[in-house]
Amino acid sequence: MRWLVGWSSIAARFGTAGADRALDGLDDLDGDGRTVHPVGAQLLWGDPDPLWAVGDWRPDEVRVVTAEPPARSVPGGGANPPAVTRLAVLGCCAASDEQLRVGLFAARGGALRHLTAWAGSYTVVVQAGRRITVVGDLAGARPVFYTPWAGGTAYATAALPLADLIEAQLDIGHLAALLACPETPEALRDSTPYAGVKRIPPGHALILREGSREITGYEPVASLAVAGPQIDPAKAVDGVRDALVDAVRARLTAPRHAPETLPPDPGPVPGMGPAERRAARGAPAPGIGADLSGGSASSTLALLAAGLPGVPGTVLGHGTGAGERLLAVTFNDLVTSGREAREPELERARAIAANPRLHHVVVAAGEESLPYAGLDAGPLTDEPAPALVTAERHRSRLAAGSADHLTGAGARQVLDAHPARLADLLMDRRRRHLLRPVTALARADGASPQSLFVPLTVYRAARRLARTPYRAGLEAAADRLLSANRTGAVGLNGAVGASLAALHWARPGPAARWLTGEALAEVSVRLMEAATRPMSVQRPGEARARAALSRHAADQRILEQAAEIRSQRLHAPFLDNQVVRASRDLPESLRVQPGARASVLRTVLAGAGIHDLPPGWGATTHASHTATAAARTGLRAALPHLMALFDAPLLADAGLVEARVVRKALRAASEGEPVPLDGLADLVSTELWLRRLLSRRGTCWTGTAAPRRRAVAGGVPKRRTLQA
Repeated sequence: MRWLVGWSSIAARFGTAGADRALDGLDDLDGDGRTVHPVGAQLLWGDPDPLWAVGDWRPDEVRVVTAEPPARSVPGGGANPPAVTRLAVLGCCAASDEQLRVGLFAARGGALRHLTAWAGSYTVVVQAGRRITVVGDLAGARPVFYTPWAGGTAYATAALPLADLIEAQLDIGHLAALLACPETPEALRDSTPYAGVKRIPPGHALILREGSREITGYEPVASLAVAGPQIDPAKAVDGVRDALVDAVRARLTAPRHAPETLPPDPGPVPGMGPAERRAARGAPAPGIGADLSGGSASSTLALLAAGLPGVPGTVLGHGTGAGERLLAVTFNDLVTSGREAREPELERARAIAANPRLHHVVVAAGEESLPYAGLDAGPLTDEPAPALVTAERHRSRLAAGSADHLTGAGARQVLDAHPARLADLLMDRRRRHLLRPVTALARADGASPQSLFVPLTVYRAARRLARTPYRAGLEAAADRLLSANRTGAVGLNGAVGASLAALHWARPGPAARWLTGEALAEVSVRLMEAATRPMSVQRPGEARARAALSRHAADQRILEQAAEIRSQRLHAPFLDNQVVRASRDLPESLRVQPGARASVLRTVLAGAGIHDLPPGWGATTHASHTATAAARTGLRAALPHLMALFDAPLLADAGLVEARVVRKALRAASEGEPVPLDGLADLVSTELWLRRLLSRRGTCWTGTAAPRRRAVAGGVPKRRTLQA
């Protein structure tokens, strides 16, 4: 796991002459000259406000730009030390050195939004004198965390190191909210699984100045009553095309200059060639790879990467792969789906891979790649997520990829219309735009007598949401949550049921039905408190869409950690700032139309000169049915292990579930009963994460003043010790 960590000290309170004494108080926790620093870190800049990059960062992924103004004279002679102004950008950033310097001087004056407008996916830290600004991204794929420490504030792009630093205990209330309402920011608030460690929301920046903390947003928020300015649909689609092309190009082109970079990796090991060194450390071959399947998003990225100018093999400083073709990977599940379901997608993938710049690899997945396989092995992630139960499945696909692998993750959340956007259309009195989506929804689950009433039912639900104030919506959600473990979270099955459930300001998650009444009551209190707090409220559809994107980005981040292959980078261009921002300009009337995502992506490809697509490209796939079948098959195969896992679960010790209830649900799901499989995945992944966390040895810090014990070493606290 790679992360960035630093802190803002209280040296400024003592003045320049007392800076050394302040630093003694920061680094000398016990007063006897002992220090603390992260394990495996490389220092980007030093005291009094140090910043480290931790993990296997590539030299071109870390860039630092510094500007030191001349020292200022003071009355009576002498001069004050110059105020150092510097900027660090970590990740894949297409900005040139000159753009970084311009951004540095603009950020010194307080401007932040431009720091998020460069192509790529990255984190920016700016230091201007004693003011430090850490900028998060729009989607939440690159979060920022912070905690009070040693009289100042420590911040990082991972929560676990900060939890180790302050020796935090588990926040069981956060775990309850994560299971009960995973897509409701009002329930999760700014908390993390670690008490005392906070997260800044997507689209915000953390500003530290002389011991004070400020969290400020850099993105405008839509008003509840008034829609934003409507952009011409064709112009909006062109904006998405340009942003997506730039995002892919950023992965294909190494930075032109590296003003100040980390030291390069050590030289070659004697007696070992490049291939042998890669095999020894389990690293993939250099170059660019991409997912290539029936999905329109992943195949769009593969075609763009293969068609843009530049050679896929000469990427991010690898250099030696000139002339290599892009490695396109198709995942072929041989266990759960029949030949008739797999063959059309494979044929489309083969047709796309006929491109001479693509090299097609089909990964034949057997039982070892089923969900719930390999639960005993795996890294400790920053927090629990459903990806923990599918990590082996994803790792088998990614192992066939290249050092830089493109995925279509986030395309659905960024481009598609959340069902709650229908309410936004009604608020704008654009009822005619609802006709096609509700008609398509009526056909989604097949013809039946009930399907005749679907358009009217969906329209009424959308109108109810449009007329429900934010506070009333949260209060209603809090009431529904109290009965979630008795009535279940979803009233209808299929696409219609999911859409109706989404037409609320907030809704219980799929695991809520198995939580205890005490856990649900605590989350309900969180929602009631959120309903009474003043806040800038977005339109219901816009708010729900942003919350769903944030949840998906957080899960994608944990997937990257759980299925991590050393020296491989997973790239999700659809989660980049500029792609998210351009996609938000798409009119709602365009988003809600059936096939809108495929239409937008066709325009993107056409703008890159790619017109010849195989028949059926962009059509609705059976991916959700295949995923459900794989989850049920994997659960059936791993049932004995899962039953043992919930024989005496830590979740029950924390008061979140009753063990017998979960075991009954697992057995019912393995027998084919209609049980929410995604809810079971949430429970299993959280229990698995807790066990990995409590069995962990060591901390993220070293030095003579490092924490004496790891975070949550005391075990899972009982429910009765927590307050709502």
